[in-house]
Amino acid sequence: MKKALGKQESVSLPEDSFDGIVEAARLEAVQKFQHFWNVKPGELNVYKEQLVTLPADSKVDFLLNCIYKIYYWQSKNTSYSSDDVGYQKYALHNLFLQDLLRSRLTLADDHIVSLATHFLNYQKFIWPSILDWPLSYFLIQVEKNTKGRVISESVKEALLAIKDELNKVDYNSREKEKTKSISKIEELLHLGEGKEEIKPVYFLGKDKFSEYANPIIKLRSEKELPVWYKILAQVQRASGGRPTQKYQKESQTLISTLGTDAFKEVVLDWFKFIIQLKESELVQTHTYGTQTYSYTSYDLLSTPNIDAIKGLLWMCVSLNDRTALATIAALAERAYRKIPGKGPAAAAVGNACLYALYQSEGLEGISHLSRLKLRIRQASTQAMIERYLQEAAKEQGISVHEIEDLAVDQYELVDGQRVYELEGFKAILDIVAVGKTELRWFKPDGNPQKSVPTAVKEKQAAALKQIKETAKQVEVTLSAQRDRIDRMFKADRVLTWAYFQKYYANHGLLSFLTKRLIWSFEKDGVSKNVIYFNGKWVQPDLSEVEPDSVITVKLWHPASASISEIEAWRSFLVEHQILQPFKQAYREVYLLTDAEINTRVYSNRMAAHLLKQHQFNSLAKLRGWKYALLGAYDDGRYNEAASCLIPDYHLRAEYWVNEVDAQGEMNDTGIWNYIATDQLRFVDTQTNNVVELINIPKVILSEVMRDVDLFVGVATVGNDPNWQDSGGVAAYRDYWQAYSFGELSEVAKTRKEILTQLLPRLKLAKVAEIRDKFLVVRGKLRTYKIHLGSTNILMEPNDQYLCIVPDRSKKDVTQNVFLPFEGDTGFSVILSKAMLLAEDDKITDSTITSQIKRV
Repeated sequence: MKKALGKQESVSLPEDSFDGIVEAARLEAVQKFQHFWNVKPGELNVYKEQLVTLPADSKVDFLLNCIYKIYYWQSKNTSYSSDDVGYQKYALHNLFLQDLLRSRLTLADDHIVSLATHFLNYQKFIWPSILDWPLSYFLIQVEKNTKGRVISESVKEALLAIKDELNKVDYNSREKEKTKSISKIEELLHLGEGKEEIKPVYFLGKDKFSEYANPIIKLRSEKELPVWYKILAQVQRASGGRPTQKYQKESQTLISTLGTDAFKEVVLDWFKFIIQLKESELVQTHTYGTQTYSYTSYDLLSTPNIDAIKGLLWMCVSLNDRTALATIAALAERAYRKIPGKGPAAAAVGNACLYALYQSEGLEGISHLSRLKLRIRQASTQAMIERYLQEAAKEQGISVHEIEDLAVDQYELVDGQRVYELEGFKAILDIVAVGKTELRWFKPDGNPQKSVPTAVKEKQAAALKQIKETAKQVEVTLSAQRDRIDRMFKADRVLTWAYFQKYYANHGLLSFLTKRLIWSFEKDGVSKNVIYFNGKWVQPDLSEVEPDSVITVKLWHPASASISEIEAWRSFLVEHQILQPFKQAYREVYLLTDAEINTRVYSNRMAAHLLKQHQFNSLAKLRGWKYALLGAYDDGRYNEAASCLIPDYHLRAEYWVNEVDAQGEMNDTGIWNYIATDQLRFVDTQTNNVVELINIPKVILSEVMRDVDLFVGVATVGNDPNWQDSGGVAAYRDYWQAYSFGELSEVAKTRKEILTQLLPRLKLAKVAEIRDKFLVVRGKLRTYKIHLGSTNILMEPNDQYLCIVPDRSKKDVTQNVFLPFEGDTGFSVILSKAMLLAEDDKITDSTITSQIKRV
């Protein structure tokens, strides 16, 4: 069809006069604009007085001349210097072409055909694409100039030729522009045929989502279809970061017309499909001369569909039920999950999810934002969530801490339990651990029922589905709240007794956490530290404390307690088998040292370690720190600080690290594999001055040091059993040996204390003992020393290194071992290795037996 239009090698135009206009404009632009690429046509007198005032036919002739001149210069020149006269004219032709196509033009059918023909025949650049021309402006001109009449066959043929050209090539990054242009052409052709019915509209992108969603639209009832077409047309126009009031008003009208339930049924199904969707791999090739270039890209959604999903999410601000908001929150997590070579899978979708949660009525959406703040690690996303939380808090006239408290749903739980009555059967939903619930069924006579009753499955399917959905939401929310309360140690929060009762102690969900934690009750300047035990608030000696309305409550921290009190609490937890949701009584404490008093404004306690940079980056963001990866490119940085804001105290902690520039030690994207750690310091965020360590509150210093010790303890190469054997970094080979079997960190000291208490109760007790820095295990073949920090192993009698890489797929051997707090991966690894080596004669793995037998 393109050939049928015929190629026009040039145009029969008064080119001399046009060239004179462009030259005059060039000379004026050189005088008016310091940099030629900043030229604005509307500020040129030549443009306003000579071009804008041209008759309609002459204006079209000038446009055709611009297209040809741009094509001609592009095919003959390679200089893009703004001082080059030829380039200046080329740039002006581009500017005039775009500006005139955006102005009010009067186009006859032959004008439209001529412009289309030139766009098709005179394409730009090495890899030509019709999209290099201002096609969207041209199509808007076609729409305006054919409005209210049937499009002629010649114009129809021209539009179809452009559509065919657009369909020939996959433009990848310009897919959004391509599909919108095709959609516009189809709309013009549809209207041009004089059809009054609503044009069918579907998702435009070429991806798995369109393949799934478009057939669903086609199956909707005839009554619903016109509304769905309008909804899809609406969402495909979504642009920018937030919807306009007009968009929101039109959206609510469409949802009301369709029916909220019908809208929610389909849209939430689409969202759930995306949540489960895997990225698509696309291999693309380009040929330039005799060379063919290929590259692989990964995408979750096509660009046009990302915009459409964003538009749907904006429409969802009125969906305030629990299931809808939970689905939107889950979609946010999926959208922000990183994919190779791209980063977040669909950041625009994720941002729209956050907006929908923020705009939803009530505090359910805010609760999800609070949880996502702990789950999503991108700094820009965390900042956006924080901004939404601050705006919500400001609207309520309270602090961000308080609005997060208010937003925690109780899910109708009472002391971590909820009872349902269905078809005469009773179902009890119990929280059994952080992130784990259990649903138990009972017959009408009160006896246990092993599985879901048949009557419930058949007659109460929807209710059963909702119960299971609630169980999932309870698990997710409780895990997030555990992390939020853990971060309260860095917040200066003092609660009234009434507030503490309502939002913590008697809260249907949070009480599962709060009644396993130690709290400080203060009255008249006297503090008593208590835990909830057997229905009472008691001290470690079981003496009861009767709270009254005037006490204040604060989360207890061992840094503010004596050694004897800490020991008393630890003994209490072990004796009464109380499992804390996170380390509290057994929390590592980091007090100011003499060396740090001498250095005054910085600490070297965590300096001179070699860390795996990507692992460090992940851990830092997980704990709420900000960090930018160091790479082998010139961005002016050879060191960087991971930073943590502590707003309640107007402080920012900074942990400085340096790149390890070693041969070949970078990944494919130029990011260094390793970093070396440096000093830790604190900065006053109000003055930007460094603060002396002696002026940092004890708990804050301890918590920040604990974070940094975690970064070192987990990300250090000293924990990698394969690092030395693989060659490592030559300059740091001594570091691996020193860390792997050196002095114990605070975390390792805690492991040692717990293991000392637990070992006599374990089967290992007969063949194992704690000796200095090691758990020593006497096997049948050899004796092994497992370091309590790195978990690495030495074999006696010659301290020969034994490399055992933990198998993460195997069951955690500590599941049947009582620990007074939730999870310590290193502790689990130590016990796993100890149990394996205690029966070393039964080991069949040749990679281990070959080392054991080597003397």
